[in-house]
Amino acid sequence: MTDIVFVVEVHQPHRLRRDVFWENKMLKRLKKEKLFNYYFDDAVNRGVFERTCKKCYFPSNQILLDLIDEHKRERRKVRVSFSISGVFLEQCEVFNKDVLESFRQLAETGCVEFLSQTYYHSLASLYSRRGEFIEQVKMHHQTMKDLLGYTPKVFENTELLYNNAIGKTVEKMGYKGIFTEGVERILHGKSPNYLYTPKGCKKIKILLRNYKLTDDIGFRFSARWWSEWPLTAEKYAGWLAATSGQCVNIFPDYETFGEHHWPETGIHEFLKHLPVYILKWRHLHMATPSEVVEKYASAGEIDVPELGGTVSWADLERDASCWLGNTMQWAYYTSVRKLEPIVKETEDEEFLRIWRYFQTSDHLYYMFTSGGGPGEVHSYFSPFNYPVDAYVTAQSAIFDFENRIKLASIAANEPFLFYTGVGDNHYTGTMAWTLKGLLNALQKVNIKSIEFHSRRRDFEKWAGISLRDKALAKELKRVRLSRLKGEKFRKSMLKVVKENFKKLSQQIQATKYF
Repeated sequence: MTDIVFVVEVHQPHRLRRDVFWENKMLKRLKKEKLFNYYFDDAVNRGVFERTCKKCYFPSNQILLDLIDEHKRERRKVRVSFSISGVFLEQCEVFNKDVLESFRQLAETGCVEFLSQTYYHSLASLYSRRGEFIEQVKMHHQTMKDLLGYTPKVFENTELLYNNAIGKTVEKMGYKGIFTEGVERILHGKSPNYLYTPKGCKKIKILLRNYKLTDDIGFRFSARWWSEWPLTAEKYAGWLAATSGQCVNIFPDYETFGEHHWPETGIHEFLKHLPVYILKWRHLHMATPSEVVEKYASAGEIDVPELGGTVSWADLERDASCWLGNTMQWAYYTSVRKLEPIVKETEDEEFLRIWRYFQTSDHLYYMFTSGGGPGEVHSYFSPFNYPVDAYVTAQSAIFDFENRIKLASIAANEPFLFYTGVGDNHYTGTMAWTLKGLLNALQKVNIKSIEFHSRRRDFEKWAGISLRDKALAKELKRVRLSRLKGEKFRKSMLKVVKENFKKLSQQIQATKYF
């Protein structure tokens, strides 16, 4: 018996407005609640979403619902799986709640599995610190429970991005399976149609996408130059039947069915008949990722080093170069990533939400500059005429956001790092980039650290040089000279910083520069 695991990824980004830079609208004064629509193009996003609902989501979901219902009393059932981004689910709630309801109906059949991923379909898994990645995964996990009543057990990272470090992190979060690309350089002659164990892990298993069979649908289905055109469900099921292994993982974009290949190509008829022809083969069985993870033992270890080894399903290279392969992409990626500590120190949910929308991988995808077939694919998806237009739009938007965030948070030029003594071994792990961050750090850091820095006059220097606030520096000096000790000293420091923060915040609010 060979299990056919049919999974689709469902995602739509919040695309950036293209007029902020070109029409000289940067740093425009506006209320904070207007920021989202200032950066992101609601009209374009709504138009794309509604078009794709009509061509793909509604007809494809109905086909799957009908197939599941037709086979519900049979021993071998129709089973499919979805990996849906949190950003897509947000758009369902705003643009068309009926499509969300159709996914709920699929969830209620008991024949559909939903995978977990990063809420914002981001590259957070590549950050040196895993905190943001873990937070986004937890957000997505909770959203799946809230909106679809489903608790995911298997993980699919953005575009199947994977390395050993990602595998270990996902295992620690309790997932029992993780998907990645069945690319030859990590298989070393092994078949992608088996389950494996990530290097350094004990419990979680890797499921590998069979990219050749997947791309026959995703990229070649409507290609008239292809020797196998037209591809029929019967022919494709025959290919699956002739494929050896425990499980064959077919994993395209859901938009393949009606948006990338228009309904006129026959793609919906293909989807409608494929499960029927699969189940005509006695040795084929449709299964969900969780079922095969439970069913099969690992066939060996897969080693994907974090440094230089990361794989994905993108382009011919099947690595991270799709998003980080040129200088423009790295510049934008770095600009977004470096704002993490400042944004989080603000403790402002709206600032955090907008910063995370900037992380969505699509913004980097549009900056891809290589030519050939991959370049054509990137151009097809991009709302921009040229990659440089995508870069200018995104970089100017994150620059605008950075300026607003630094103003709102009263950010310093350099962070304040808390030590309890001289030397790296005395670093507490606590730092502050902003006045708000300093206030929070003073409340929780060991009093020995506060007294150590006060003796060295570090607080005064940071306030005067990095924050460029001579008045605060003078007040901190006064506290130092008061000779208070212990918690009384902490309390006096907090009072000074809190009063200064309140005064400056009121001044900033008066500018209405959000």
